[in-house]
This record gives sequence, C-alpha cells and structure tokens, in this order.
Amino acid sequence: MASSPFLGIAASITLLLVSLLFMRFFPLNPPPPTPPPPGLFTAQNLALYNGTDDGLPILLAILGSVFDVTKGRSHYGAGGGYNHFAGRDASRAFVSGNFTGDGLTDSLHGLSSTQVKSVVDWRDFYFKTYIFVGKLVGRYYDSEGNPTKYLKGAEAKAARGAQLMEKQKNEEAKLPTCNSRWSQEEGSEVWCDNGYPRLVQRPLEMAITGKVSKRCACFTEDELNQPGLEVYEGCDHLSKLCRL
Repeated sequence: MASSPFLGIAASITLLLVSLLFMRFFPLNPPPPTPPPPGLFTAQNLALYNGTDDGLPILLAILGSVFDVTKGRSHYGAGGGYNHFAGRDASRAFVSGNFTGDGLTDSLHGLSSTQVKSVVDWRDFYFKTYIFVGKLVGRYYDSEGNPTKYLKGAEAKAARGAQLMEKQKNEEAKLPTCNSRWSQEEGSEVWCDNGYPRLVQRPLEMAITGKVSKRCACFTEDELNQPGLEVYEGCDHLSKLCRL
C-alpha cells in the first residue's frame, strides 16, 4: 500500500523539532561561562573561581581589582603556567617571581618604588586585556568598594618610582653609555668609541630599587680625575676596550 505524502511531511517536521530541542539543551559548542556582574568579592568567594571548575569563569585579582581571565584558560586554568594567580590576589608575585606559599600574597611591603610601579603596570595590562568584574574587599578596597589608604599609598609610590626612573634616564643621558658585547670565545667586553670606559655608581639607584648598582660610562681624558670613577680590573688606565 502506498504511503501518504502527509505522513512523510509529518515525520520530517517531527525530526526537525527533535533536532532543534536537542541543540537547545545539548549544544555542540556550549557558550563560555558567564562572568559574575561587577561587584564586590571576598577572598572566600573569589577562591571559587580558581580554574578547577569548568562551569565557572576564572578570576584573579591584582591590587584588589578583579578580572575575568577565562579566555586565557590554557594559561590560568588547572595545570596552566599561571594558575597560581587564579582565585586570589597575588600582587606581589607579579614582580617577586615567588609563586609558592607566602609569595602568593597581596602585600607589597618592602618592595621598591619601581617594583610597585611594575605591579601597577600589570594591573593596567589586565584592564586593557581582560574583563574587569569587580573589587576584592580587603587590603585595597573596603566593604563599600572604596579604595583604602594601602591602594592610595601603592599608587603614590608607583608614581614616585616613575619619576625617579625618568630622572635617572635624563641624568644618564648626559654620560655616554659604553658599548658592550659577549661571545663564547672572547667572553664579555666593553669599549668606548670616544673616551674611556669607567664604572660609575648610578646616583638614584638606591632610591629606585633599594640597592646600589653601577654602570659603564665613557669619559674623556680630562674627566678621568673625577671622584667615584672605577677602572675595570685588569684594564689599562687609558684603554678604550676592557675585557671582563
């Protein structure tokens, strides 16, 4: 007996409806987790977004600002190289490189002005690259989301670091920097096209980094009697090239 064409049409419609329902409840490519609305986080609820639950976005905080970094799941998710930042504020680790234990802290105590500036620069990077979703109540924001004295102090210290770095850059521009190179056969060497290489203390380095350091600068012969200039060990007084 011939089948009715209406039965074929009905079967096709039924199949289409079943397919649509399947795609509605079982999509082939499920959408990414929806980030929470901008708001306030506690350390306890921020810790839930540490990349271990694929159904939740991945969040991290820096200087109390919370960002959704889910699009970087391969880096910030479980097993990723930056997973230690997820679900917490580990501001200090961005410059200390200590990703374990007490190193994963939001405290910047003891860091130099340029190190604090680097942390602020990292925060600016996250504002430009990821989604800002709120503030972490604690060291940098109070329970109403207002910045604390610690955040204002960190930002002021970073600004001082930027000013000192610019001042040192301008000061060092007055003295030509030595040329330098390294090779496996010859090792390291420094030289001056015009003048003679001398080690000289960077005058603002203590204020910038909390440490004393020196750099190689070129001086003319009539400048060599200035105090504080150091000849490289094993290098002649009037040699234009010194091997280290």
